Amino acid sequence: MDEIDRAILNNYQGGFPICERPYLAVAEKLGISESELIERLQSMLEKKQLSRFGPMYHAERLGGGLSLCAMHIPEAEYERVNEQVNAFPEVAHNYARDHTFNMWFVLATETPERISTVLKEIEQTTGFKVYNMPKKKEFFIGLKFEV
Repeated sequence: MDEIDRAILNNYQGGFPICERPYLAVAEKLGISESELIERLQSMLEKKQLSRFGPMYHAERLGGGLSLCAMHIPEAEYERVNEQVNAFPEVAHNYARDHTFNMWFVLATETPERISTVLKEIEQTTGFKVYNMPKKKEFFIGLKFEV
C-alpha cells in the first residue's frame, strides 16, 4: 500500500462527497485521475485490503434488522469459516478477537425476521453455532482506522 492508497483510506473512511461526480472530486483532491482512483479502490478490494467499499445504511431506520453476532471457531477452521461468513451479503464488520468467541460480525437484514433465517443459514454453511446478541440500546462512537 503506497501513500496514495493510505490517503484514500485515511481521508474517506468517514464519508465520501455527495455530488454529481464524487470519484472525480476525491481524485482531484488526491492529485490523481478519476480512473486511477477507481482502479486503486478495485485493487484494494481484490487484495482484500478493503472488505467492501460503499455506503453504510442504518438498516433499522429502513425497516430492516441489525444484530451483533459471535462465533467460536477453532484456529484450523478460521479462514474457511471467515470466507463462508463473509460471503453472506448481510454480513459486515467481521473481526477476529482474542477471546473464546473469536469471530464477531454485524448482521444487517432487509427485515427483522430475516435475522434468524440468515443465522441458521450461516450455521448450516459453516457447521458452527452463531450467538445472536441484538442491541438493547444504541451508542454512536465513530470509528476510524488510520493506516
